[in-house]
Amino acid sequence: MREILDTGFGDDDGTVSPRVAEILASEAPYPEKLAVIQQARLLVPVVATLGEVEYDAEGRARDKTSDMATVLLQGRDGRLALLAFTCVASMHAWDSEARPVPVGMQAACASALQDSASALVIDVAGPHMFVIEADDLAELAAGRQLVAVGERYAWAQPAAPPEG
Repeated sequence: MREILDTGFGDDDGTVSPRVAEILASEAPYPEKLAVIQQARLLVPVVATLGEVEYDAEGRARDKTSDMATVLLQGRDGRLALLAFTCVASMHAWDSEARPVPVGMQAACASALQDSASALVIDVAGPHMFVIEADDLAELAAGRQLVAVGERYAWAQPAAPPEG
């Protein structure tokens, strides 16, 4: 029997947080948006992929096996991006068959890098697409947080919780 891991989002209803929706819809600069969305729960879609095909006596093909996989998008420049969504509605606007897996931003960014992606594309089908790439992707995957320092932003390592 397979054990299903607790993602920490058991009471999640699949909607976008009002704060995340507001910042993504705003004209705020990229660092300000990233500082807010870095705290968001994201939904990484998994879709069924065909494994093996078998044929019946009449020669009709049917699925013998299938697997579930995350989705990578390839840009015109050949770079890969992992897809993620802020809510079930935006994910289903992209693909109504996809299954949501709730994750924190650090896990989503780490998964993107593990899959050799150079970006995380959030809400590719709208309403407000947001892309995290390059150094920002690596910083978030490492668990760092973007913080406001005066009128600028800088990466900081959160303090470890006290032992005890």
